[in-house]
Amino acid sequence: MRRDYGVYLVTDQGLCLGRGLLEVVAEAVRGGASMVQLREKKCDTRDFVALARRLKALLGPLGVPLLINDRVDVALAAGADGVHVGQSDMHPADVRGLIGPEAIVGLSVECMEHVLQADALGVDYLGVGPVYATATKPDHSEPWGLEGLRRVRAASRLPMVAIGSVNAENAAQVMETGMDGLAVVSAICSAPSPEQAAGALRDIVNNALRAR
Repeated sequence: MRRDYGVYLVTDQGLCLGRGLLEVVAEAVRGGASMVQLREKKCDTRDFVALARRLKALLGPLGVPLLINDRVDVALAAGADGVHVGQSDMHPADVRGLIGPEAIVGLSVECMEHVLQADALGVDYLGVGPVYATATKPDHSEPWGLEGLRRVRAASRLPMVAIGSVNAENAAQVMETGMDGLAVVSAICSAPSPEQAAGALRDIVNNALRAR
């Protein structure tokens, strides 16, 4: 599995405008989404595993990694490529011990202390957020803002994706801070055309990376 963090889709079935999640994900990948995190806070475990397996069957042949938010058990059952955890979830070292050295382990960071600790935790990338206040996670910490992203970039060499009200209008500014990619929810899930929305973000990411 290639590890391209450029357009990182975080799913939310409730934001898909009545469309099936697999349909939205398939469109997004056609447009340029390069990594998918399945985040389902209201799904029971059996349904979560079943959905994860269907997504893995879709994404595996395309070489697009599937990560599971928080639930290591679901990731193992579905054969997912990794797990993303937050500061109150299972410790990254325990995640790594369960899913193995080849899996992708991501960690959300909400303050500089988290960033400075992350290098010693054996994670593969950081999810830095929220960049801006976001309705998809109302209990979020203080937004980083663009200057905060620059400070985070200077503090760690780990790959980083920025999340939190990131969209095509502000994506170029976010990428200028040195981020490796954009993690988006509603900007793709709620777009009239997920394929076009992902494609627009992919163009912005590619242009920013080429300019470095």
